[in-house]
Amino acid sequence: MRTLVVVSAGLTVPSSTRLLADRLAAAVSGQTEVRVEVVELRDLAGDIANNFVTGFASPRLAEAKAAVTAADGLIAVTPIFTASYSGLFKSFFDVLDQDALIGKPVLIAATGGTARHSLALEHALRPLFGYLRAVVVPTAVYAASEDWASAGEDDLAHRIARAAGELAELMEGRPPTREPAEETVIPFEQQLAALRMPRKQS
Repeated sequence: MRTLVVVSAGLTVPSSTRLLADRLAAAVSGQTEVRVEVVELRDLAGDIANNFVTGFASPRLAEAKAAVTAADGLIAVTPIFTASYSGLFKSFFDVLDQDALIGKPVLIAATGGTARHSLALEHALRPLFGYLRAVVVPTAVYAASEDWASAGEDDLAHRIARAAGELAELMEGRPPTREPAEETVIPFEQQLAALRMPRKQS
């Protein structure tokens, strides 16, 4: 069974960010068989800050990082502050290994008080995950306060279903994540020596 990890950066309890994350996870689960794990960043805020200062992850932060790295798919949801993702959200992805998300299907989503911040998904979140070389689904989901009671062709429920379908399709199209094969490391001195070797004249 494939593993779907949900990263929620909501700060309050209850949280609209966590609510959106749960609805997205349920929609994916309704379209493909997955085991869902939730990483609640609010509970890891101190651990993330200490990781920056000490360079070492606490056991529970290490567990969260390992879950995201091993996941077959990822849902990443943040509140929008000052037209971008929250600092807590960015900090978590800053402490991940740079290769952790390569080729991983990711659904990005966000919540905010007004629809004016919806473009943050495209100018902030999508470039972030593009830089991390993840495969971001075409449909990003933004939920403003008024969206929770919306109805119509492109209401929140329809956008959730469309994005969940895209993520489920990507997850089904790739084999379950496995540990990468151990890479052969050639000492730097040996690489330099190879460069210095005279080439044969043709």
